Amino acid sequence: MASADGFPASFYSEPGVLGLLANGISAFLVLLQNFHGAHTGVMAQGVEDILAGVHLILIGGLCQLVAGFLSYRKYDHLGGTAFVGYAALWMSYGATRIFQGAVTPISVNLTNASIATGEVSVNISEMAFLMENATMPPPTAALLDFFVPKSAVAGLLPYIILSFILAFCSATVNYIMPFVFGAITATLVFEAVGAMAGHWALVVSGVLELVILLCAIYGSAALLIKGLAQRYILKGFGNPLFNVLLLGTANSGSSQSLGQEKKKNTKYAEPMALGYFCDTVSPFIFAFYAFHYFPTFAVGAVWISINSASQLLSSFYGYLRQDTYHAAKYGLHGTYWLVKAWEEFVVSMFLMQDDAASGRLGMVGDWFFVALAIVLCVVSLNMDTLELLHNLFFLLLTVSTISQIPLGGYYYFFGVACSLFTAVSLYGTFARLINSIAEKSLIRIGPQPVSTAHLQAMLSGLSQCKGALAKRELPEGTRCQLPDTLFYLTNGIAALSAIHAQDPSPSFLHMTVPWVLIPGAIIQAFVSRLQVQKGKRFGSVIPFFYAAIWATWAWYRFAGHLLHIFPGNAQGFSAGAVAFLVINGFIMLIAAYSNLVLLFLTIIMEVVLVCFLLSTLGTLPYQLEIAMLAIFSIICLYGALASLVNCIFNKTLIPMGPALVKNKKKKVEAPGLPCPVANSRLTSGIMQIAKALDEGGVCGIPTDTVYALAASCKNPAAIERIYNIKDRPLEKPVCICIANVEQLVAAKPPFSPLLWEFMRNVYPGGISCIIAKGDWLYRLGVGGAYDRVGTKDSIMIRVPDHTVTMHLCTLTGPIAITSANPSGEPDSLHHDMVVSRLGHKLQGVLCDGESAEVAPSTVVNCLRIDEGIITFVREGCVPTAKVRQIFERVKNSMA
Repeated sequence: MASADGFPASFYSEPGVLGLLANGISAFLVLLQNFHGAHTGVMAQGVEDILAGVHLILIGGLCQLVAGFLSYRKYDHLGGTAFVGYAALWMSYGATRIFQGAVTPISVNLTNASIATGEVSVNISEMAFLMENATMPPPTAALLDFFVPKSAVAGLLPYIILSFILAFCSATVNYIMPFVFGAITATLVFEAVGAMAGHWALVVSGVLELVILLCAIYGSAALLIKGLAQRYILKGFGNPLFNVLLLGTANSGSSQSLGQEKKKNTKYAEPMALGYFCDTVSPFIFAFYAFHYFPTFAVGAVWISINSASQLLSSFYGYLRQDTYHAAKYGLHGTYWLVKAWEEFVVSMFLMQDDAASGRLGMVGDWFFVALAIVLCVVSLNMDTLELLHNLFFLLLTVSTISQIPLGGYYYFFGVACSLFTAVSLYGTFARLINSIAEKSLIRIGPQPVSTAHLQAMLSGLSQCKGALAKRELPEGTRCQLPDTLFYLTNGIAALSAIHAQDPSPSFLHMTVPWVLIPGAIIQAFVSRLQVQKGKRFGSVIPFFYAAIWATWAWYRFAGHLLHIFPGNAQGFSAGAVAFLVINGFIMLIAAYSNLVLLFLTIIMEVVLVCFLLSTLGTLPYQLEIAMLAIFSIICLYGALASLVNCIFNKTLIPMGPALVKNKKKKVEAPGLPCPVANSRLTSGIMQIAKALDEGGVCGIPTDTVYALAASCKNPAAIERIYNIKDRPLEKPVCICIANVEQLVAAKPPFSPLLWEFMRNVYPGGISCIIAKGDWLYRLGVGGAYDRVGTKDSIMIRVPDHTVTMHLCTLTGPIAITSANPSGEPDSLHHDMVVSRLGHKLQGVLCDGESAEVAPSTVVNCLRIDEGIITFVREGCVPTAKVRQIFERVKNSMA
């Protein structure tokens, strides 16, 4: 709501409204079907199952996924993890319903036919035999109907445990979500029991689903009213059931206390809990399959695919937070689960035990996963012990699936590894959630095994040149290099998996399709999407093109025989190979401007494409192809290691090689720019903008949130020009920006002790405080601009947590600022946006690259703070809940 001071309204709505409603409506859909099935005595209902599944995917899945997106944008760790996790649950359960409905008519018809001919005992014994022998596929699709419930139970069980954790964690935030999540937990328990035991459990589940619906409606109403009124009116979300700090004290042995900086970016919530969440579900389902609980992996492949998509989302949010490590880790894990799921689907549905053994023997792609798992272990040595332990168990997991392990012990080793990895991931989910909510290390995660400096020296191999290392920082735009690690690892997995003998067995061809197609094409399409997101290094061109190459490769080499396409009879693929060769020649030119590793990679790909062309013509020397694919994968492994390490430490510890072709650097102030521009990294640049402000100019400057227009308070006429420059309504006041709180102290304003303490706790940072005006503003240096900033009775003060802005205010004194965008348009998130939109009206722009946030500051009205009341005019980059926590803590300490 707009305040009396005329400031803008709330920046974001409450995504919990959509998330809770999606859960409630999904539960209601299942409730109706359960009650109907219990009433009629028929649980398998064909078309009704399919329709229910579609509704669950659309409402419980996609709608809740949107709520998860918005929750991450509001820095809501718990809401983002819960809503995305439940979206995966409802979509998986909906897909299971569709699967059940699709196979029911076939099953019923064949079962009736068997009864009519007296063969029912043979079918039952056959099903029992299949359930005892997990590697033996069912001979008919009808028998899948008997295995769908078991597969669904294996998928529901991890969500039961995780839902209980979410319910417990949400009790530290409010007392509505614990009832919703707790009821979901109990519902899943009885859904699992009902899938195997009968109607009574589904009736109990229906009653609990009614509780979910009622609690979700109340919670949605409470949040909706809060979003409209900007304060809590209905009870439930204002106070938690218990304080999260009661779970323990901050761990003095945490990685932060040992000197490791925790990378914080309030633009998005932390993705670690969601990544651990997904790493709990997938191995849990695999463990049940490995221990022969169900013999076909059709339903399991669907559950894991949806869960892996959620894990890719955690990778995406790691990328948005400039977190190279977690972006690469969760991208790798999501790829691993997808590949293994569809490999086991092929084995369980199409191959017999002997075929599976012969097919696995020739596969070498797992070795690349082992190598990458070792890389993750190495780079996590300077993190906490939990992270290192998680990577070590993932290494054990990759070792357990090496194709050279005899099939007799393969599944038991794999099952044990999955069980251990599940346990560690489960603990990690709980620890990351609680520690993120508390913003302290309450749940023990262990100390830092190796110091950051020591690990850097180890990785660089140049410990005698430590002084030189500190100067070898990567250039500006490092963030845009984050997808490089995923680019190299996806290509490496696809290349190593594509190695095969001259006459591969049909079973090998069946099993290799997911190994090449998923990382090479599907996951690399995700990498291409990341490169589009402000990718400046080599953009989305190379990953998108290589995705097309691997997709074509898999289609021809491993699926071509199904379409009767053979070497010497594939003219269309020959023409495509020639086109690939020509395009890759241009890609090599692009790589020449980047680094030697990428250049070598494109050169080897050119030879691989020659082999592909020769294969379509029936004249391929397989030894040459094997050698090229092996070299290609080795280059990819080195590239993944180097790009990951260099991006994590922001130093060139592992060389990628110089660019073969040097691109001439353009001057910052290029001809044709509409206004003078200055580099914020240079003292002369800051002094240039300070001089322009002192001379009465209006300039674009960076802040700790978004870019702003600035005018010196020494020049009131310049402040008036700001309104004309951005077509800002005159009734909307501008605020003033100062360097630090000490400037306020020197002005001696008549602030109460509570206001002083609150401001010391929120400054510097992305929070603006509205306070009463007074003569102290003249002592602060506002001077003649007194009537041109703020309203008649109040003024908004900003103290940005930004070194450049602080130095600028130190040079010029207080400056009047407002967002650097035409009124009513989105904020400027890069200096290029300021130059292109308003540059022709400005006297200068201080260039600092991409803004630190996508939202402006959070505006807090402190006019009634002495009465114990603060209100919010706008919610920006700092959540209002966090500001309230700070205020309550300050108020309690003052009391």
